[in-house]
Amino acid sequence: MEKPKGSAFKKIQATKQMKELMEQHFREMDEAAKTKSRKVAWCTSVGPAELLRAAGFLVFFPENHGAMLGATRMATDLIPTANAIGYSPDICSYLTADVGSYIQGKSPLSKAYPGIEGPPRPDALVFNTNQCRDVQDWFNYYGREFNVPVIGVQTHRGIGNITKAHIDSISAQFKGLVPKLEEITGKKLDMDEFKRVVGLSRQCTDLWKEVLEIASARPSPLTFFDGTIQMGPAVVMRGEQRAVDFYKLLLAELKQRVADGVGAIDNERFRLYWEGMPIWGKLRDLSDQFSSLNTCVLASTYCSSWVFPALDPDDPFDSMARAYIELLIVRDEDYKERYFEDQIRHYRIDGMIFHDAKTCPNNSNNRYGMPERLSKNHSLPTLVINGDLNDLRCYSEEQARTNIEAFIEQLAEK
Repeated sequence: MEKPKGSAFKKIQATKQMKELMEQHFREMDEAAKTKSRKVAWCTSVGPAELLRAAGFLVFFPENHGAMLGATRMATDLIPTANAIGYSPDICSYLTADVGSYIQGKSPLSKAYPGIEGPPRPDALVFNTNQCRDVQDWFNYYGREFNVPVIGVQTHRGIGNITKAHIDSISAQFKGLVPKLEEITGKKLDMDEFKRVVGLSRQCTDLWKEVLEIASARPSPLTFFDGTIQMGPAVVMRGEQRAVDFYKLLLAELKQRVADGVGAIDNERFRLYWEGMPIWGKLRDLSDQFSSLNTCVLASTYCSSWVFPALDPDDPFDSMARAYIELLIVRDEDYKERYFEDQIRHYRIDGMIFHDAKTCPNNSNNRYGMPERLSKNHSLPTLVINGDLNDLRCYSEEQARTNIEAFIEQLAEK
């Protein structure tokens, strides 16, 4: 198939404000940790951030740091350092890259923000195993290194229908964190503040969902690759007013694109869905390749992982419990298949790419026949790309490029 001429990368103007917000976020925590003016909690990316903010903590997300290590291509050189102290090359490469970063004293934060040496020292480490068990072991490593408390929540796995028992179990665990957090901060949890923070988090998640769903327009005003960048505030600042304000700004820009008929790529021909983790070190290369093929990868399960419509400020504990077990990664195969079917219809998808991430089996949904079932039941072309979120030694760029080109040829013939 002759390759159409690709389009130039179309910059989203709100990215400037997003970068400024992210710098504020990291500098505030760095200052607090150095001066001990406020307590800092490390939290897993889909952990109880709202509770921590309400308790008075500034919140740092090591998975966000792991993604930065991948995007800057530092990870592959750092992972062997963690392997050398006994952490398997088969476990989460966010974990191994981050531990390697800590041991070597190298961080993308110091390069991006002069004066910041690396992640802020934690006063507490708070995890939720809804993503995987690795986060608990990851935080326990730092608990030993910094001699600080490690506390967390154990989440059910393989959930079909969510029951009251599920919600009660998680809600009770969230409530059980409160006395420990109060002991660390030296002050009582303010329930009014907790409700306020949950309310802001709900506003943030509603706006972020609207941002993602605007990709259903034809042509789509944004790509999955845009989403991996613009999601920053939804991950690290949910529960803060500035995240809400940012997504109002971003959404207005994207709505204007739709009104003007401006697509994220020129001459959108095919519309694809990305299932699984990003390949952080190859986002720009993949974006350029798909653009050159007039193909828009416009939606993903990954970016939707920070959409929590169940959050309710009037019922903060139970609604957080429901929000954090509605997450796709903890659901059973039947639920996931129905979810994908809805996504295919909503975004009018022509094909689906599954990323089989070597070190992230929990977020690689191609391993139990899902691509084959979707292909059979919906006549939907699917492609599996082998790689990893951070460890580029697991990724063959030449093989991926060839397979993607052949896949787009298949779509053209269809």
